[in-house]
Amino acid sequence: MKRPLWQPDEHRRRRANLTRFVAQVNETYRPGVGGYPDLWKWSVEHLPEFWAAMWEFAGIRASQRYTRVVDDLTRFPGATWFPGARLNFAENLLRYDDTRMAFIFRGEGDRSSSMTYAELRGAVARVSAALRALGIRPGDRVAAYMPNLIETAVAMLAATSLGAVWASCATDIGAAAALDRLGQVEPKVLFTVDGYVYKGERYDTRGKAAEVARGIPGLKRVVVVPNATDHPDLGPIAGAVRYDVFAGGGPPPALVFEQLPFDHPVYIMFSSGTTGKPKCLVQGAGGVLINHLKELLLHTDLTRDDVITYLTTCSWMMWNWLVSSLAVGATVLLYDGSPAYPDPGAMWKRVEDDRVTVFGCSASYITALRSQGLRPGADHDLSSLKEISQTGSPLSIEGFEYVYREIKADLHFNSVSGGTDINGCFAAGNPISPVYAGELQGPALAMKVRAYDDDGRAVLDRPGELVCEAPSPSMPLYFWNDPDGRKYREAYFAHYPGHAVWRHGDYITVHSDTGGITFHGRSDTVLKPSGVRIGTAEIYRVVETLEGVADSLAVGQDWHGDQRIILFVKLDAGRVLSDDLKERIRSTLRMRASPRHVPAVILDAPDIPYTLNMKKVESAVMNIINDRPVVNRDALVNPESLEYFVKIREELRNA
Repeated sequence: MKRPLWQPDEHRRRRANLTRFVAQVNETYRPGVGGYPDLWKWSVEHLPEFWAAMWEFAGIRASQRYTRVVDDLTRFPGATWFPGARLNFAENLLRYDDTRMAFIFRGEGDRSSSMTYAELRGAVARVSAALRALGIRPGDRVAAYMPNLIETAVAMLAATSLGAVWASCATDIGAAAALDRLGQVEPKVLFTVDGYVYKGERYDTRGKAAEVARGIPGLKRVVVVPNATDHPDLGPIAGAVRYDVFAGGGPPPALVFEQLPFDHPVYIMFSSGTTGKPKCLVQGAGGVLINHLKELLLHTDLTRDDVITYLTTCSWMMWNWLVSSLAVGATVLLYDGSPAYPDPGAMWKRVEDDRVTVFGCSASYITALRSQGLRPGADHDLSSLKEISQTGSPLSIEGFEYVYREIKADLHFNSVSGGTDINGCFAAGNPISPVYAGELQGPALAMKVRAYDDDGRAVLDRPGELVCEAPSPSMPLYFWNDPDGRKYREAYFAHYPGHAVWRHGDYITVHSDTGGITFHGRSDTVLKPSGVRIGTAEIYRVVETLEGVADSLAVGQDWHGDQRIILFVKLDAGRVLSDDLKERIRSTLRMRASPRHVPAVILDAPDIPYTLNMKKVESAVMNIINDRPVVNRDALVNPESLEYFVKIREELRNA
């Protein structure tokens, strides 16, 4: 019988938001819900009632109430949630207007600032008025090529207060990669910086910002936040204006929130770009809002008294999720820079000094701490810390055990998994149930998650594909430039013909004894080193421009609790994979894509496998090097090419 690593005590269970929610559900609907398994079962069997209860519990602010919760649950995709409701996303995040701290910013070195909720409303009002004066209206796109700064969040809130649609990329990705994303949606305003600091080095990004701005047709204004220097020269960026000049000074104007339908677009998120340019996923304001509040209030147990942070950039959906903590009234700690600078324990000093209660990170971060023998609990005062939230990639059993042994014995380790696609979680933890090593505590509320075998049958206690059998409000409204919805349906709904289910691309095991879920990694070809989604096409577009490289293939290998990138290159006749060429590949990827795109291992392959319709076959090679079976070799035009990867597999285990 499995023994839990942690059991919440009666005091924690009694005070949890989730316990109050269960009481509300039992009083209103009388289902006789007891613990979390009962609540999850009721939530997926009574979806309209659950989301109505969530609306009330979260205190969603709306100028007009909905006429019904959902029109037709059998329309999957296509269900319309909360028709008739009119609200504003930013208004819900800015419901507080007092002297409590909204943001604390910490950067490398001594860079720091803070902002109260009252000050935040004033800052948003100024930027919102400036955007309105520029002609920004509902449906227009506003974008950021920014670090994780307070100004980034202010710009997002200002844009969404007007009903504009927000899209963002971090400045640590190259201009070409940023344009692949932002260029597609053609924003009218771009927020950016003059540079950023990482591991003690200052990086001037004005050239990259200028290149991005030049590549966006119809761009009206570039707003630059001084970040690397106090008085940057903005001459290289056409149409640029300093952030403080754009926002203006003096008393803030009245903050007006445009009232819009529940499914009015709020975010455009970007897929990994596996098969070409990243897909642009359009997400609705109400759906993102109510789902984030479900996860923050019920799964994370967030309150006004909490200080929450996540190691993220604004390229990752965890940034969007983190900023939604404002709707709960918590204090959000934004960190920009390396979490291991000036030493591996840097973030734990932040937790100690800023009295962080909820700390979010990736599996790779925990694995790195463990491999270096760090003991944060012994070296720092972590008495404030009540929860660690972990996501990005699966964490090993040893990683779970390390958290409770070397960080803190009495905390809720909330391992979660979901995706950019839904801006949220399919599986998550909860504060009233035990935690078992290597398992997420269960499916998220109202997410009808199962593991399917190849024949579309739900399975327990063995690996299968993660599917969701019912719609949820935060699933994308549509893809950008996909008028008939074909790309959307093919992305999630084509894997199991005859089944109206969302297939997400994760291998999982649902455990019948605990109800927990173990994640085994991606079942598709998205690369996720350190939890950051990277599309193989982004690598190919760089590598295959280099002299001597005829073709290439990039796959992810499971490696010490994380994933590393293996790059195979097919060279022109007579060429050899020299150390010089390897370094040229690495440096070019670092410069033109990002440091995260740089492979851990580069090997010379005699041939690259292709399908009959001439598409590269990353999945077969990824399965081989991760000791998973390869099926349907007949779909390859050159199946003999796989023999090399079978032979090299043992070498890669030790490389």
